[in-house]
Amino acid sequence: MTENIWSYPAGTGHTQNADLTGYKVEATDGHIGKVDKHSDAVGAQYIVVDTGVWIFGKDVLLPAGTITGIDTEATTIQVALTKDQIKSAPEFDKDKHLGDAGYHEQVGTYYDAPGTSGAGPTPPVRPTI
Repeated sequence: MTENIWSYPAGTGHTQNADLTGYKVEATDGHIGKVDKHSDAVGAQYIVVDTGVWIFGKDVLLPAGTITGIDTEATTIQVALTKDQIKSAPEFDKDKHLGDAGYHEQVGTYYDAPGTSGAGPTPPVRPTI
């Protein structure tokens, strides 16, 4: 996805300290929810998306590196992920996962695993005999 999955890519339209709360989030194949919270912390930039009824109210954390564009006039964020990729992502629980380095690593691995283009974890490689 990006060199650093936890930073906004250049050209997305991100402005430091902008309030993204309430922005609509669009996957590559349609609307997935709205931003519930976000972080601008260096090396830990992300948005938390409330998917609403789409997948039974699941909240997911999307690293800033998955964002392809931010339209401040339309209050919309585009991400380089499909609905299925987001649906299969680790669920975010603000009471358990805020500041949890292990969860942060799990999410980073899911979205930026080598050879997956953000499609989730890389399956294990079977040794050849």
